[in-house]
Amino acid sequence: MQKNISVIISTYNSPEWLKKVIWGYNTQTYRNFEMVIADDGSRQETIDMIDELRKEVFYPIIHVWHEDNGFQKSQILNKAILACTTDYIMMSDGDCIPRPDFVEQHIKFREEGYFLSGGYHKLPMDLSIKINKEDIYSDKCFDVSWLKKNGMKTSFKNHKIDAYGVKSSVLNALTPTNPSWNGHNASGWKSDILKINGFDERMQYGGQDRELGERLVNLGIKPKQIRYSTTCLHLDHKRGYATKESIEKNQNIRKETRSSKRPWTDFGIVKK
Repeated sequence: MQKNISVIISTYNSPEWLKKVIWGYNTQTYRNFEMVIADDGSRQETIDMIDELRKEVFYPIIHVWHEDNGFQKSQILNKAILACTTDYIMMSDGDCIPRPDFVEQHIKFREEGYFLSGGYHKLPMDLSIKINKEDIYSDKCFDVSWLKKNGMKTSFKNHKIDAYGVKSSVLNALTPTNPSWNGHNASGWKSDILKINGFDERMQYGGQDRELGERLVNLGIKPKQIRYSTTCLHLDHKRGYATKESIEKNQNIRKETRSSKRPWTDFGIVKK
C-alpha cells in the first residue's frame, strides 16, 4: 500500500535512544507511514541496530546516511526530505519517543496551506535510561503517575503527556504560544518544504528548524499549534555540539530571514 506520510527521524551515534524511538513508532495507532532516518554519520553500531529492528517493526525504514564530517544535521535532513516517497512529512528526533497517537494526530490536523507544531516533554537522564521496550510497548511510559514515581518532577507541562480529546483542545486554546517549526515534533507538505529549498545548510546547532518555519511563514504557509494534541517524550542527552559561535551564527541567519521576509535560501537542497 502506498504510504501517505513520511516520518523523518534525525540521529547521530545514539543507538540506545534511537532503538527506543523505533519501538515507539511500532505502537502507533495510525500505521500507513514510512520512516526515513536522517543519519549524520553514525558508526556501524547504529547501522546494525537499524537492520535488526527492520525485522521487528511493521513499517518500512529508509536509512539515509552520509560520512561523519562534523555537525551536518541540516545537510542530512535535506537528503532525507528528498528520500521521502509521500506528499506529507513529519519530523522528529532520534531521542523522542512518540505517544501512540503521535502520527494519527498529525494526519488528523494536517491541512493545505498550514504546517503543524506539536509538543514534547523533557525527561531527566535517570528516567531516560530506565524506560525500556516493555514500558514502551505497554504504554506505561506515558502514564504520568508511573513517570512521577520514577523521577519526573510535578509540573503543569505534565499535562502534555496525557492530554487527549477535549482536554487537549482546551489546553491548546488556554496556553497559546507562537507556533514554530519544532524539530522534535512538526509536520508539513513536502511541496511547501521544497518551495523554500529545505534547510539552510550554513546553519549548525541552534534554531535551524525554527528558521525553516520562518521561511514557510514568509512563503504564506500558516502555522498551527497542536502541542497538547500530539506529544513525545524527549530523552535527556549531552549537547557537546552546541557552541556560542554556532548559535550566534544561526541567530544572524534567522535575523536576516525575518527582516528580508525571504522564503528561499540559496544554501539548501538546490545549490546556487
